Amino acid sequence: MHKTAMEQTLWHFSKKCNRSLGCARDMFDEMSERNVVSWTSMIEGNAKCGNLDAARQLFDKMPEKNVVSWTAIMTGYAQLGYGEEALRLFYQMKQLGVEPDQLTFASVLQACACSALLSEGKQVHGHVIRSGFEWHIVLATALVDMYAKCGRIEDSHRIFDSTSARDVVAWNAMIAGYGKHGYARKALQLFEQMRQSGLRPTRISFTNVLSACSHAGLVDEGCYYFNSMTQDYNIIAESEQYACMVDLLGRAGRLDEALAFIQKMPIEPTADVWGALLASCRIHGNMWLGKLAAEWLFKLRPDRAGTYVALSNIYSAAGRWDEAAKLRRLLNDRGVKKEPGYSWVQVKNKVHTFSVGDTAHPQIEHIYAMLDKLAGQMKTAGHVPNTNFALHDVDDEQKEHMLYHHSEKLAIAFALLSTPPGTSIQIVKNLRICVDCHTAAKFISKIVGREIVIRDANRFHHFKDGLCSCGDYW
Repeated sequence: MHKTAMEQTLWHFSKKCNRSLGCARDMFDEMSERNVVSWTSMIEGNAKCGNLDAARQLFDKMPEKNVVSWTAIMTGYAQLGYGEEALRLFYQMKQLGVEPDQLTFASVLQACACSALLSEGKQVHGHVIRSGFEWHIVLATALVDMYAKCGRIEDSHRIFDSTSARDVVAWNAMIAGYGKHGYARKALQLFEQMRQSGLRPTRISFTNVLSACSHAGLVDEGCYYFNSMTQDYNIIAESEQYACMVDLLGRAGRLDEALAFIQKMPIEPTADVWGALLASCRIHGNMWLGKLAAEWLFKLRPDRAGTYVALSNIYSAAGRWDEAAKLRRLLNDRGVKKEPGYSWVQVKNKVHTFSVGDTAHPQIEHIYAMLDKLAGQMKTAGHVPNTNFALHDVDDEQKEHMLYHHSEKLAIAFALLSTPPGTSIQIVKNLRICVDCHTAAKFISKIVGREIVIRDANRFHHFKDGLCSCGDYW
């Protein structure tokens, strides 16, 4: 698509947020004639800057749309986590007779991946096959990523193996998939196979490897690859790789080493680095280091609610209720919005979403009855609710009652009621799964004889026969 000089300038400005995007809008408003290129540039720019409402208004007003325009708005929704809306737009585009191209399919598969919409992902895969694009490397990589993020790592690897002309992006997607599912050794084997094939690893390759090592507690291997990145490939570590290393050391309980690593960093530690340390302090109950990490985070990212929640959890676990309550008040006084926890499960092509203590679902009475039944069975099997991280100074019975109403337990109970016996259950949680829900899922998987797969904010957990694929290390 040929662009005029004015359109090139508009496109350039629209790719930059804030002031430059404002300049682009002024130019756009002053144009006597606007064509598909100028409209699409503004849609892309607003979507990239997170202004989805503005992007959608432009798209809806656009007098003439082509496949590039549709792809631009779908990509915006997909990248910001609104997968269902991206899919709605995709099917609307198809109904209007606009044929998707490779980039359109890639965006829609990304939408399915981010929201773990497996049924829709399979349908889009079918569209890709019928369009003759299945072996296009961009789409093959998107399919690898989609199936991995939807909990089907075997299908992901099958597509990866059947793709002949694999580039480093495809390898990275497969390595990341194995890492997220807790199969760190397979991720490292793939990385070595990629190197032996002659492809040069990228910074993203090493980030995926370091993340895989962190999820599995492979400290020595992680340190080796971090050093290899700089020494063998002259890739300068950036904040993301440093955060991976702090996470690697911290999860393993080597908190003093993690702090020393931060203090020796040649760049200024970012919020992600301090956040990794705080998360590790929460896992291991280190109040002193947790307070230190939180203090830095309050300076760097005072709007990050997770800092208040993590430190409050550390205080609560130590019985320091006054400090925990003070933090919650501070969170409210500063107007920081805490992201609510919720879980969702897809049954018969419909997504069912639950929040803690939910009462809105039409089958909620049956769901709570199932939870009560499971609670009794788990107690008989030896389950003792973990109330260490309950955020309120109430008696143990009340804490247990609150724990049984967590969103992931509600989603599991609903899935057990709504799917055939013996089938696998797949749950998605927007935050990190709590310790008690993790333990409960292990018990439930053994009691009902079904595999339960939960994707939380960090990784996948495959619960089967009373065990989890993470080995209780997450």
